[in-house]
Amino acid sequence: MQFKKHTDTQIPKWTRLKGLTSYPLALQMMEESVEKILCEQGEEQIFLLEHPALYTAGASAKPQELLRGDSFPVYDARRGGKYTYHGPGQRIVYIMLDLRQRMKDVRAFVRALEEWVIQSLRILDVHCERREGRIGLWVEHQGAEKKIAAIGIRLRQWISFHGIAINVAPDLNHYQGIIPCGIQEYGVTSLRALGSEASLEDLDQALYTTFGNIF
Repeated sequence: MQFKKHTDTQIPKWTRLKGLTSYPLALQMMEESVEKILCEQGEEQIFLLEHPALYTAGASAKPQELLRGDSFPVYDARRGGKYTYHGPGQRIVYIMLDLRQRMKDVRAFVRALEEWVIQSLRILDVHCERREGRIGLWVEHQGAEKKIAAIGIRLRQWISFHGIAINVAPDLNHYQGIIPCGIQEYGVTSLRALGSEASLEDLDQALYTTFGNIF
């Protein structure tokens, strides 16, 4: 399903942040962007960044799913979902789109985000898929299903924020401090673990290339 564009030419402003961006700063940037869009004083935004090692708790996170809370800082993410890990080598894609002008359908929006990742990773020769009843994208790795991308969003008056985390080359051992997304029976993986040499910049280009196919 393709989302309606504002106009034939308008696309969001893309910003790639260098280095590691603190989680509080990222929240502040998203909040400010959403308010500007609501007040019709700002354009849609996409932020591409990396966080230092940390855990975030979504609205449905349970205390027992945080196994080692002393490993890294833990932040209230103010988004849907449960616990997840962010850290160096993981591409964070924060997406502030005005769904009032596109499509007021949360499920369709999540499906569109999934399709965006599927098409982007296909460019990098990685095949990932949806799984019924599970948010995010999954691959077959070493005879098991493993998660390669997580999705967690929030809407404020139909303006989206938060977004996607795609594992390029993070330290996968850092996931041991949580039950990722509340799913205990499946593991996590990365492009690097799958044998891909794709960089964060390669992924960014793939995301930019496929964005217009979906949105």
